Amino acid sequence: MSYITLHSTKLRHNYKVLDQLFKENKIEWAIVAKLLCGNTKFLQVLLDITDKEICDSRLSNLKTIKKLSPDKQTIYIKPPAKRLAKSIVKFADVSFNTELGTLELLSEEAVKQDKIHRVVLMVEMGELREGIMARNLMSFYDEVLQLPNIEVVGLGTNLNCLNGILPDEKKLIKLNRFKEIVEENSGEKIPYISGGSSVTIPLIFKNEVPLGINHFRVGETLFFGTNVYKDSVMAGMYQDVFTLTAEIIEMQEKPTIPSGNAGTNLTGETPTFSEEEKGKSSLRAIVDIGLLDIDHKDIMALIPGIEIIGASSDMLILDLGENSENLEVGDTINFSMNYMAVLRAMNSDYVDKKVDTDITTSGLSNDEFVCLN
Repeated sequence: MSYITLHSTKLRHNYKVLDQLFKENKIEWAIVAKLLCGNTKFLQVLLDITDKEICDSRLSNLKTIKKLSPDKQTIYIKPPAKRLAKSIVKFADVSFNTELGTLELLSEEAVKQDKIHRVVLMVEMGELREGIMARNLMSFYDEVLQLPNIEVVGLGTNLNCLNGILPDEKKLIKLNRFKEIVEENSGEKIPYISGGSSVTIPLIFKNEVPLGINHFRVGETLFFGTNVYKDSVMAGMYQDVFTLTAEIIEMQEKPTIPSGNAGTNLTGETPTFSEEEKGKSSLRAIVDIGLLDIDHKDIMALIPGIEIIGASSDMLILDLGENSENLEVGDTINFSMNYMAVLRAMNSDYVDKKVDTDITTSGLSNDEFVCLN
């Protein structure tokens, strides 16, 4: 038995903290839900909490959201594949775009479906992921204006996700200036600059977000209470919205180092061991989750003294230390999870998904229900 639990009350608390922050700074925001991998149970929890737009990079997940809540505004947050144009217009109210040929297909589909498809044009700001080069932005925008049933509602940028380039006031001012130049030359108004994500939130507290940056897309800070800019935590937010639970299927005293001739393991590694460990033993446990479902480097046992030794495809090996909790075979162990751990577990059909509505103060970074200020 292994499962991931979404603590819904903690998620609601984190949502309220962020919503207050953005309201105080006159910023609209949308929720990036791709972490939930389209799970209907978890998506319904999120939809019950918020009236915000929902962003995702998987079309199947947006389709699920529309099935659960037909009137929910959805945003497709990566440049669409041409082959998906029909479905993008059907299931995404807004899409992020960088290619004129794709926008032409979206325009054709929008006409066929009798819809106005709204788009955000993504601008390259140094991260070297998706984005139109600034020198081409004006001509690109002029071409898009000619497309029927396409409405440009914003400019946007992505930072930090590929090369770790951080947002700063200078980049955001430049993005705002691009919008002003486009508006001056075209005579058209662009309502939004979607220049913020979780990594941009700390700039709000330093007053380094220009007034023109009026839209954020937030996932990680909502679900993990993290300060992505400094790789730390946000005061007054929960870091344990998700927990992983796995059952002990074996527990025995074993040598601390293996015996015999060593080759490579299933991940292509040849583990090395200290000579000092020869002749020693420890109490080891195996739990029923493995590399197929989780990267053991992305989780940590919540019981002090338990060390993760390694993992195979479907088993995780633990050193229980002094076994302070007197664990036995059949007992379960809870683990904290980072973003990649949750993403991988959510994508596994072998990990059950559960919702918990109970609340405790564990995981709250300063033991108080406070909002950021």
